[in-house]
Amino acid sequence: MLKIRLSMGGAKKRPVYKIVVADSRFPRDGRFIEKLGFFNPLVPKNKKDRMNLEIERIKHWMSQGAKPTTRVARILGEAEVIPMPRPGNNPSKAIPKKDRKKTEKDNKQDTKTETAPKAEEKKDQKPADKKETAPKAEKKKDQK
Repeated sequence: MLKIRLSMGGAKKRPVYKIVVADSRFPRDGRFIEKLGFFNPLVPKNKKDRMNLEIERIKHWMSQGAKPTTRVARILGEAEVIPMPRPGNNPSKAIPKKDRKKTEKDNKQDTKTETAPKAEEKKDQKPADKKETAPKAEKKKDQK
């Protein structure tokens, strides 16, 4: 199965990615069929040097059945080659770690307030059930 994916290069802590077409069984940085562009995440988003895409070749490979990975799909969506994919559900990772603790505490307090009314409803239901069962028991005693 053909994939359009990123192949990592560059120095330590200075990544530069090639956008390549490769068989999904090949290693990430290994053999590939064709290089379709590059992506440099360290360059600001508004600069042209951030990414370079060969759009016609990308469209050709997609017509041949190559599927972009999620990261490449986002890159292609930003370049308006394909429609922007829907964002995934990753709520805790999107928040900085120091702020996550605050939101977790808030969520715990919200769940405590939500569980309290449910417990009251259950308490209200149990006595009503006992009242219904008690007369039935009396009827059985009267019948004997």
